Amino acid sequence: MVSSKLPVYLQIHDEIKSKIVAGHWNIGDRLPSERELSEVFGVSRMTLRQAIQTLADEGILERKVGSGTYVAQRKVKETMLGTTSFSKIVASQGSIPSSRTISYFVTKPSSSEMERLQIGKDDEIVKMERIRYADDIPICFEVASIPYQIIAEFDKTEITKSLYTALEKQGHKRIGKSSQTISALIASEKIADYLEIKKGDAVLRLRQVSCFLDGQPFEYVRSQYVGERFEFFLEK
Repeated sequence: MVSSKLPVYLQIHDEIKSKIVAGHWNIGDRLPSERELSEVFGVSRMTLRQAIQTLADEGILERKVGSGTYVAQRKVKETMLGTTSFSKIVASQGSIPSSRTISYFVTKPSSSEMERLQIGKDDEIVKMERIRYADDIPICFEVASIPYQIIAEFDKTEITKSLYTALEKQGHKRIGKSSQTISALIASEKIADYLEIKKGDAVLRLRQVSCFLDGQPFEYVRSQYVGERFEFFLEK
């Protein structure tokens, strides 16, 4: 190892990370065994393991019991401060957002939708189910409920592509705050099929009510995110 004031395991950490950034190992690639890497770096397996674990803690590597160590899939990260659309979150991290609409229809609201959207039983909502992607990788499945009167003049394509963009640019609406509830659950067979994971895999469930700047709710969404591909970052 090159002489440095950094502890040896951090020097190894930095070198492995640099190799990943440079494309020596790509997402999903399996790294050489700990024995091989310890010989390459000329250190004990304990020191090498400390470097690997630090990279795993940072989400750069993923350790799979009985299989080895892999370059982890980069997660889409949402900083939970204010209200931001999925498309903007993905685009801000250098990926290409897209979505596939499963269903889109006008219906009467349920009691929970009436409560969260502050509408009456005689009002109508648009309910849509979508799979959201980052670079063609499925990230989440969502069910969104939107008061029909808010988007009545919009084309379906505008709404399903990016609701927030349509509201801001075409509707001249200003997006305000949102309330969010997050919990953990396991994927059903239907969700697993949509998100290309295994039934029973861990997913993050998000319930969110988004409002305009004047406090009027415009969307109630229930999303299920692939735990290995998305993370929430809380910031005060």
